[in-house]
Amino acid sequence: MSQDRHTAPQGPDAEALDWALRMADPASADWDAFTAWLEADPAHAERYDRMAATLLDAEDALAAHPDVVAPVAEDHPPRRRLLPWIGGAVAAALVGLVGVNVWPDRSQPSIAETAAGETRILALPDGSSIMMAGGSRIALDQADPRRAVLERGEALFRVRHDVRHPFTVQAGRVTLVDLGTVFDVRVGHETRVAVAEGAVMVDPTGAAVRLDAGQAATVEGDRLVRSSVAPDMVGAWRNGRLAFDGVSLSMVAEDMSRFLTAPIRVAPAIAAKPFRGTIDLDAVRRDPAVLGPLMEVTVRRDAMGWMLEPRG
Repeated sequence: MSQDRHTAPQGPDAEALDWALRMADPASADWDAFTAWLEADPAHAERYDRMAATLLDAEDALAAHPDVVAPVAEDHPPRRRLLPWIGGAVAAALVGLVGVNVWPDRSQPSIAETAAGETRILALPDGSSIMMAGGSRIALDQADPRRAVLERGEALFRVRHDVRHPFTVQAGRVTLVDLGTVFDVRVGHETRVAVAEGAVMVDPTGAAVRLDAGQAATVEGDRLVRSSVAPDMVGAWRNGRLAFDGVSLSMVAEDMSRFLTAPIRVAPAIAAKPFRGTIDLDAVRRDPAVLGPLMEVTVRRDAMGWMLEPRG
């Protein structure tokens, strides 16, 4: 039974419309609650996409129907300026005007961020998920739900493979394409990808390096340096562990700082010193001084957090 294009959404569609309105405004967006709602019913994702697309199309219809909405301040940007304040009744009227079967251009990204020490899970409409480590920022392409940009930090991707529409991740200067995959990506002073399950194609239009489970690659300048990694250690930060194999102390400190409320820095004299070992994040949270004997350094508290210095 087809839906009347001039009927405002009711029931489940009204609920999806409410979420579309809330997530359109960064001030009211609640990623945790939104994720829980998506996971509660597989049909929610489709309804949400339909309502979000309809609202964006409604913006283009407002010029022809100025009586539907109140004036908008001129200092707002020309696109997406209406959604943050549109109420439910007005939104329903807009939906009645433009219909619920129109898919407009949705080029603006949705942004998800985590603070240091925070983790967050993003449930995507296609059944994939992204677990974000602390201090991370991800842009999700609303026009293409199978594309994400990791702007900084670290995230574990669990991708539902679709050979007709591969999932892509832009990480720094590197493009990653899933081949049926669970993989971890880190973007900081260096960009690194490690694969736990399946495979990832790194830089498909350039170097075209395939990484299988248990393999990793790090961007060093213009080179991709391959290495091995235990699959069960990929994304081990979820369980409070960080494993390193010959990584500089500066990189170790950068990684640890994502999971701590007080950052860890390294004195220049030992910044390049390599470290091999596994760090228990809970132990470090209780007392960062445990890093001293583990790394053969002196750990000093200062106004900014914790400093790793050479032993005297």
